[in-house]
Formats: sequence, C-alpha cells, structure tokens
Amino acid sequence: MTKRTSAKYKIDRRMGENIWGRPKSPVNRREYGPGQHGQRRKGKMSDFGLQLRAKQKLKGYYGDLTEKQFRRIFSEAERVKGDTGENLIGLLERRLDAVVYRAKFVATMFAARQFVNHGHVKVNGQRVNIPSYRVKEGDVIEVRDKSKQLTVLLEAVQLAERDVPDYIEADHSKMTATFVRTPGLGDVPYPVVMEPNLVIEYYAQN
Repeated sequence: MTKRTSAKYKIDRRMGENIWGRPKSPVNRREYGPGQHGQRRKGKMSDFGLQLRAKQKLKGYYGDLTEKQFRRIFSEAERVKGDTGENLIGLLERRLDAVVYRAKFVATMFAARQFVNHGHVKVNGQRVNIPSYRVKEGDVIEVRDKSKQLTVLLEAVQLAERDVPDYIEADHSKMTATFVRTPGLGDVPYPVVMEPNLVIEYYAQN
C-alpha cells in the first residue's frame, strides 16, 4: 500500500469531514482529528486557517496533489479569462484521473491515479499513462481491452454511493466515457462543500 493510499483516511480525519462520501470513512465513527492531540477542544478558526483548510481539502480530494502541482493549476486558472474559482474546478475536473474516477471505472481518486499510471486507459484510441493529462471536450476515454475484466473495475461500476455526473457520458458495457463539457463548481458532485473562493484568498495573501 502506498503512503498516499493509506493517508486518505487521515485526510478525512484531519479535515473532520468525509470528503469523498465513502461509507467506510473514519469520520463516520470519530469526529475528532488523528494523533494524540486530536481530541483537544478546537478554538475558533482564523481566516487564514479557513483558507488553508479549503486549499488542503481541495488538494486532498484530487488524490492529495502536491503543493507544486496544485499551485501550477491555480496559476493557470488565474490566467484564463473568467472566474478563477470556476476555472480552477474546471481544470481539476479535466485531469484524466478525475475523469476515470467520475466515470466510475474505479472506486477512489487514488485508485484512478494508479489505474492510469499502470497503462489501463486510452484517450481517443491512444494509451495515456499520465494521471494529470488534461482531457478536452469531446475526448473519448476507454479502458484497454486487456483490462476490462479487472476486479477493481467490475466492483466500482456496481457502487451505489455515487452517480456519473452529466458532464460525462459513460457506457459501462463498453467501458468508455466521453468528456462532454467542462463543469463549473455547481456541476461537480462533491460530498462536502468546496470553497475555491477561499483558496483564491489564500494565494492572494501568501
């Protein structure tokens, strides 16, 4: 088990929220954070604390991205015309690992990264093994023929806890998905409230 895969439960507990909406999240059983000081009474969080938490939550949701990766995506969202927060969400959702997760080919965002890394996915007929690869509207993502009977794939399709959002058209009989359009914040089925506006405030001050 990789460090990051085992860390996903800690991310939930550190945030105090079930950020992926998983039934097995430890937050469902324990409201307090991890570690020996996790049960201490928490004081009111400062503005900086709220901004930092919003950033960590968004970074964590997309497979615990590194600060360097996340900062690069944010900088790009700033340069594109329009609302920076909406642009940020759109860029994150266009990552290939995010699309694989949204299409319900795998059960978790962490599994999606590994699935892409191991070469199980093709985009428009070409094999792509870079999780951060950015898909475009109209791109067809498919699972390689050799990988279609993998257990992780078959189990994920049966998951009842989440649906495929309407900006992705998935055909689980063929294991293909089409990225229809770039979503805005209101289109993305986050199980918890994401606040990209606080992320913008965080980077404006740091």
